[in-house]
Amino acid sequence: MRLKKLEKNYRSRYFCALGTYTLVSDGKNLLGVWLLGQKHYPWEIIDETVENNELEIFKQTKKWLDEYFSGKKPKISQLKLKPQGSAFRQEVWKALCKIPYGTTTTYGEIAKTIASKRGVKAISAQAVGVAVGHNPISVIIPCHRVINANGGLGGYSGTLTNKIKLLELEGINF
Repeated sequence: MRLKKLEKNYRSRYFCALGTYTLVSDGKNLLGVWLLGQKHYPWEIIDETVENNELEIFKQTKKWLDEYFSGKKPKISQLKLKPQGSAFRQEVWKALCKIPYGTTTTYGEIAKTIASKRGVKAISAQAVGVAVGHNPISVIIPCHRVINANGGLGGYSGTLTNKIKLLELEGINF
């Protein structure tokens, strides 16, 4: 993933029981939330950012995350999100935002929903899985709520242990 070159992108850190998250913004919108060391951690993007803990979007995001990790159910719409990716990935990430707190869905169900919206016969669940795995705004865009059709956890770029912790926080036990 490559962020569009703007004048500047900014970063801040968020610390919680799962580890250290790096937040990235264009100054107004949240572009990314990555767990340090996760699969697909965008080191090259982070290296091009300037630390700024005073941005309002970072304050709002940290408040949102504090609420989420304390067991509350903050709404995704409280934050200005601007994940960057292909049109297909954008479509998948929008579908993720519609998965209710405390519930799960499958890669196949998301594929069926997108295929129906597009008026096509089928979309690959595997392609959906790749898009889910490249979600740049983890936790907030809830990719951890997507599981395999057989009930297995599937993958999670922030480790399966953390996926289980997030699901358990939402009342889903595995």
